[in-house]
Amino acid sequence: MKILLTGVNGQLGRALRQRLEPLGEQYNLLACASRELDITDFTACRNVVSDFQPAVVINAAAYTNVDKAEDEPEAAFAVNALGAQNLALACRKIDAKLIQISSDYVFDGGGACGCGAKPYGEYDLTNPLSVYGRSKLWGEELIRDLGGKFFIVRTSWLYGDGPNFVRTMLRLSKERDQLTVVADQQGSPTYAGDLAAFLIQLMHTEYYGVYHATNEGSCTWYDFARQIMAYAGRSTTVRPITTAEYPVKAKRPAYSVLDNAMLRLRGFTPLRPWPEALAEYIKKEVTAAETI
Repeated sequence: MKILLTGVNGQLGRALRQRLEPLGEQYNLLACASRELDITDFTACRNVVSDFQPAVVINAAAYTNVDKAEDEPEAAFAVNALGAQNLALACRKIDAKLIQISSDYVFDGGGACGCGAKPYGEYDLTNPLSVYGRSKLWGEELIRDLGGKFFIVRTSWLYGDGPNFVRTMLRLSKERDQLTVVADQQGSPTYAGDLAAFLIQLMHTEYYGVYHATNEGSCTWYDFARQIMAYAGRSTTVRPITTAEYPVKAKRPAYSVLDNAMLRLRGFTPLRPWPEALAEYIKKEVTAAETI
């Protein structure tokens, strides 16, 4: 099976590459960074897809700087919306499957019931609060409008091989005795390796549509940070603060927990609980990289 992977230098892209490349007899992988395939260039997308003739395109490329997007909306929309459409158009031309990665930030944080306590289902009302969230939603809608063989997979609070919240907390814990972390935003930390494994299963199906895929369970950023310190054996104190005490340009949803309903209904194995995934990540990946 031929697979075209974009965004290979991102956390999810690296996780996918690590799983697919060793299976060279089963998969012929073309992994592209932005310098090798600029997804904002329709002609480039069309030519690469036409020449390689993949059965599946996994779009892990994204503009992910949530705060910077407030100042650079056109750049965010060019990658997250038009880039997604360009790949969808190229896939439709050769009847290839497209997996588009989206975000919990397409929701406004009120939860499925508006009470900030019920996880969002795949087809609950979207209402993004930020430029980043709107650009990801546009990408979803542009793909839907085209039709074809697509999977839209929303995830949240991703960490893996690259800069992320876990590594930031571990780095800061070496420098400070106390950290302050927001305690009034709730979501589901998701390990890129677990998400990659699910995407590989998904691409072999014809169960097209929208999916939520996160590690099971939820927590606040404060809870997440405390668990990181516990697993890493750090004595750094973590103090809870409110979102108002940590001002940023882009507004974040206060509650963005995703219900992985379609994943369960289609018979996929749920992603493991987030504390279990985090423990493995710290032990195997971060420990090796940072010698903690």
